Amino acid sequence: MLAIAGATVARAADPAPSQRLLVRTTGGPVLGEQASGIENFLGIPYAEPPVGDLRWRAPHPVAPWAGVRSAAAYGSYCPQPRGLRSPTIVVDEDCLFVNVQRPAGTVPGARLPVFVYIHGGGFTSGSSARDGQDLLVRRDGIIGVTLNYRLGALGFLALPGMQGEDRAAGDAGLLDQQLALRWVRDNIAAFGGDPGHVTIGGESAGGYSVCAHLVAPGSRGLFQQAIIESGSCFSRSLARSTTDGEAYARSLGCDERGAMLACLRRKPVVELLDHQAAGYVPTRDNDVLPRDPRVAVVQGDFAHVPVLIGSTLDEQRSFTMNDIGWTRAKYLAAIRLRFGRDAAAVLAAYPPPADPSPQAPAYRFAAATTDAGILGADNVEWGIGGCGAAWLRDTLARQVPVHAYEFAYRNGPGWYPIPHYVWGAGHATELVYLYPGHDGGIDYARFTPAEHRLSDQLVRYWGAFVANGRPDVGGQVAWPTFNQSHELLSLTIGQPVSEPAAAFRAAHRCDLWDRMQGDRVHPGG
Repeated sequence: MLAIAGATVARAADPAPSQRLLVRTTGGPVLGEQASGIENFLGIPYAEPPVGDLRWRAPHPVAPWAGVRSAAAYGSYCPQPRGLRSPTIVVDEDCLFVNVQRPAGTVPGARLPVFVYIHGGGFTSGSSARDGQDLLVRRDGIIGVTLNYRLGALGFLALPGMQGEDRAAGDAGLLDQQLALRWVRDNIAAFGGDPGHVTIGGESAGGYSVCAHLVAPGSRGLFQQAIIESGSCFSRSLARSTTDGEAYARSLGCDERGAMLACLRRKPVVELLDHQAAGYVPTRDNDVLPRDPRVAVVQGDFAHVPVLIGSTLDEQRSFTMNDIGWTRAKYLAAIRLRFGRDAAAVLAAYPPPADPSPQAPAYRFAAATTDAGILGADNVEWGIGGCGAAWLRDTLARQVPVHAYEFAYRNGPGWYPIPHYVWGAGHATELVYLYPGHDGGIDYARFTPAEHRLSDQLVRYWGAFVANGRPDVGGQVAWPTFNQSHELLSLTIGQPVSEPAAAFRAAHRCDLWDRMQGDRVHPGG
């Protein structure tokens, strides 16, 4: 008999499935479950729970467990406030899990390509449970891996003294990801994967994470290809992160500079969440990221691996729904606040809309801020989308093989219904086409036949890249290598279309934004 978390499984009852779904990892044996042609191994701990004195330390590899651990269900989300990605506040710090999915019947030694996906959420929300790799695993015959990492202040706080304490200052969450990647290297062969054929990918904060791993010395050799979906290489200095961290500690009554960390370790999770910032980014100038990732990429000091990279056409429409009904005066004030000294030039290119509909100001403001590439950053062209995406794509393409895309389908589902608001190809709207579980499968179940075809195209492109380092799919539109063609693929309903980089730049007014590159912007507006 095999003891499994309070239950038992009899070998004799069904020996073949039990034997096939029992996998021995460095932490101990796990027993998965099969469903819909996929064998799932969910909620596998890769680190000790980061609680008590381990809070804000680099993660410690999980201690081996006794008996067989059930791997039939996802583990807890990492602590995060209640929000769109988490219907209730989450306070469980025992959250560092990986999930492995493989085609049914896969055996050790199969050496299938591996895709490790890092979820987004502004480094404050999200979970690996939302982005199952079911479609890619089933249709493309790869191994899919997702992972949790510490979020918000618990994952990205910097304070004096942290740098000498397991080198986790400002980047404990990135260290979690690195440990998960090492877990993949050490264990994925037992699941039938190839540890020498690993693609890392991520969207939004996950895309930022991928750029960080391209640059981070501790991530070298842990992957061979990379996918950046709506990501950036933006980071903040250790000095700034530490200043912000000290202000955070004082907001919680931890005023003594030399004792801030000890004081915060005594605070309940709910208090930490109540006082944390709305969003975080990786911290540089520490042991995890010794250099500014943007500078490292420009200078070629990063892992030279094939990259698939892109963004969505209307990134900021996922964040301007509260701007519906703006007056002309409000629109002008928002542009002036956001762009400061550059406001006159921005208004010349993006004047208040003549369209009297309440949605028009939101769409116009979204266009300006998308094209500027400032989503998730403090400076023009340093963030997500538009000309920021073009800068990163072009910079990488001067040094490594790149395939580039823009998700351009504007009539699909948004994050949630808003009467008369068209989300367009907003931030993260492509995710349900690749990972239907991102919203619980609700939108995928309502797809039109044309939307299902678009989903199938994306899944096969992504799977081909994971398998071969090139998104070459027989029977689908050829995806040109950006380095040679200077063309990206516009992904939309019907047939994808090759778009010259010059046309992309013109559509997003990059000549304008190039002149402002690096200019600071105000986070409000």
